[in-house]
Amino acid sequence: MDFFNEVRLISSVEHKNLVRLLGCSCLGPESLLVYEYLPNKSLDCFIFDGERGDVLDWEKRFNIITGTAQGLAYLHENPKARIIHRDIKASNVLLDSKFQAKIADFGLARSFEEDKTHVSTAIAGTLGYMAPEYIAHGQLSEKADVYSFGVLVLEIISGRQNCRSITSEHSQSLLTLAWNHFQTGTAEDLIDPNIRSLQHRQQMLRAVHVAFLCMQECPNLRPSMSVCLQMLLRAEEPLPAPTNPPFTNELTMEFDFEGDSERLLSETSSSAASVATMMYSAFYPR
Repeated sequence: MDFFNEVRLISSVEHKNLVRLLGCSCLGPESLLVYEYLPNKSLDCFIFDGERGDVLDWEKRFNIITGTAQGLAYLHENPKARIIHRDIKASNVLLDSKFQAKIADFGLARSFEEDKTHVSTAIAGTLGYMAPEYIAHGQLSEKADVYSFGVLVLEIISGRQNCRSITSEHSQSLLTLAWNHFQTGTAEDLIDPNIRSLQHRQQMLRAVHVAFLCMQECPNLRPSMSVCLQMLLRAEEPLPAPTNPPFTNELTMEFDFEGDSERLLSETSSSAASVATMMYSAFYPR
């Protein structure tokens, strides 16, 4: 089902920041999709690798951020097919020979009519990138992609993954750590040492601010992707203060990847633990 959905949706759109489908085959034991060749693979191969992280300087990372924003704005506002990706994360952002971003993997994407504010659907995606209203109620709108984009921006700036391992050296999730730094005015400490420089400091801190506007708990407060893009590019315009993001106080999500196993641990009350259990049971790993 995901195969035919991906073929249908990716065939209906064309943009410089979307991966280009060249062909497909339904013959044989496995169905195949043929995409354009992107020599630099995916974004996660660089930003989460301590040795390769310095390949992406801030200029490249900022271009990847804005390129991803442009691709998502096109999907959300395309009059032919209004599309929500549902699985925006670093491994689904591919890089061409010039490190330009190309959004990939439309197997979970959904399209719906222009006059609808959201659709209700089964929960699918990657935990750590999924918006709270989607996890709790299955309500899917463009603002779910906006939330995921905010998480991705924090990962690109910090070089840290939000879905951290239990064995991680960091004692807090990226979202919690970043929000604490943002509140105390020490967001500069989040920046990946590979790109830390005074020259681009204000642009980096502005990107952190925009990321938190994207991750606000109430979806109506999150900017659209086109507005988000303008916030990133128009450095002279003031930004509103973001409200609290979700998952920073009550729940701590930790993962232990051994084979295909995943665990969700709660460090709070039994009620919070029941919420965590619901979240985990609603998650379908890919």
